[in-house]
Amino acid sequence: MVEVLGRVTVVGGGPVGLLLAGELRLGGAQPLVLEASDGTERYTRSFGQRAVNGRSAQTLALRGLVPALEAAQTAWAAQLAAAGQETKEGDQLAHVLQMMREGRSKGHFGGLPLGTGSGDSGRAYMMKQHMLEQVIADWVAGLGVRIETNAQVVAVHDEGTGVVAELADGRSLHAGYLVGCDGGRSTVRKKAGFAFPGTPPTMTGRVAAAQLSDQDTLATVLRGPNGLVNGLMVPGEITTVEFDGTGPTEREAPMTPTELADSMLRAGGMKVTVARLDSGTRFSDNTRQADTYRRGRVLLAGDAAHVHSPIGGQGLNLGLQDAANLGWKLALVATGRAPERLLDTYTAERHPIGARVLRNTRAQVALLRPGPQVDALREVLTETLAIPAAHEYFGALVSGADVDYAPDSAQMLVGRFLPDAFQPLAVEHMGDGRFLLLDLVGSEGIRAAVDGNDRVRFVHCKMSGADVTALLVRPDGYVAWVGVDTESAGLSEALDQWCALPSARSSSGG
Repeated sequence: MVEVLGRVTVVGGGPVGLLLAGELRLGGAQPLVLEASDGTERYTRSFGQRAVNGRSAQTLALRGLVPALEAAQTAWAAQLAAAGQETKEGDQLAHVLQMMREGRSKGHFGGLPLGTGSGDSGRAYMMKQHMLEQVIADWVAGLGVRIETNAQVVAVHDEGTGVVAELADGRSLHAGYLVGCDGGRSTVRKKAGFAFPGTPPTMTGRVAAAQLSDQDTLATVLRGPNGLVNGLMVPGEITTVEFDGTGPTEREAPMTPTELADSMLRAGGMKVTVARLDSGTRFSDNTRQADTYRRGRVLLAGDAAHVHSPIGGQGLNLGLQDAANLGWKLALVATGRAPERLLDTYTAERHPIGARVLRNTRAQVALLRPGPQVDALREVLTETLAIPAAHEYFGALVSGADVDYAPDSAQMLVGRFLPDAFQPLAVEHMGDGRFLLLDLVGSEGIRAAVDGNDRVRFVHCKMSGADVTALLVRPDGYVAWVGVDTESAGLSEALDQWCALPSARSSSGG
């Protein structure tokens, strides 16, 4: 087959696939999202609650999505309050709700809370996952992205000059590139031949929409003899974790009231009667990572590229950051405006970040295991988190605020997310997904370097007290180049590396 210039197939219509599709569309590509489900429940229900951490919130802010995030969090907080669990002054949920409203909830590490001053200056948002998906879906719809539901991909063929996706309904769809955002049991990953090494599950988790005959039984989070039970944070939901050494043996069968009651007894030593169970799901700490995030014209993002325990809530944010990193790069390459080598930076930058998250989620699982040794470890770590520098370290670890894509750079800002002082300018000017060149001194040489490059927005803005004279900011908010004087030394090289001028192929229409 012949590559269809600019066309990219995104398999999976969850938050990662949707964000990636939006980034591709902003970059000039033509994404098609294939979602296997019929979409009827996609944006109406989900289990648990999710934190959009400070870094992901800052990324979404670049696309103007903060008002929608705030509205979603407000709606979720109202639901929690209406459930009657906020009535006691000083109780745990009331405290967390207040932290949510003030943007001070930064998540936790193995159940040990992280709050203000924990390594991430960005405001975090808490909500149900389907609420976040709706926020991104609305944005993507406004961009005109095409989404097909009931479109189950059963095979993928990289033919060297393009990719074919075979669907269960017999269709074959052609594109220049294909990205699997289809979850931990990714069909794309399996069919495209990615290796997926890691460690097998050691625990079985369950979360169910259920009610007990005596709801007062779940007044606290209980670490029991073989695991833990949590019915506190999400009204109408009960979570159990059993450290059984195996993981769930049946993932698809409907959960029963007896199964949930038995799990609560084994995990927490709680003998209960489950009066009603509407639905449930199972999870584990199966921890694996694809050996590479790209094989030819097939790429992976989100859970398709890495799976781990959901404890700590980092998987969603890790996937969103994958999408933000890949979207603009793939758009440039797919439309012929950058060489294919730009895609090599995706695995180079994101694979080490994924590996780091896998490591800390394994550590968090260990911190939740039962026994006096782990109890002692939790006490020691609680004392450690009271040390400001340690709190900062763990907060940055969980939030991704410590990500540095160029750790060996002589200029410390290169490879880091744009500093706080410049973020209002970025939010104002980067909604269209282009690079931003901030000139803080009025240099003609800096302006001339981007003449004719339609992927870069030039903004002159004097800022007193700044230690630098100019910044080139990538579409994902990370700094690609820093000027330290009125010259533009190194800028041309950075532009060539990250946002090459349109090629003859692109200019001639491919």
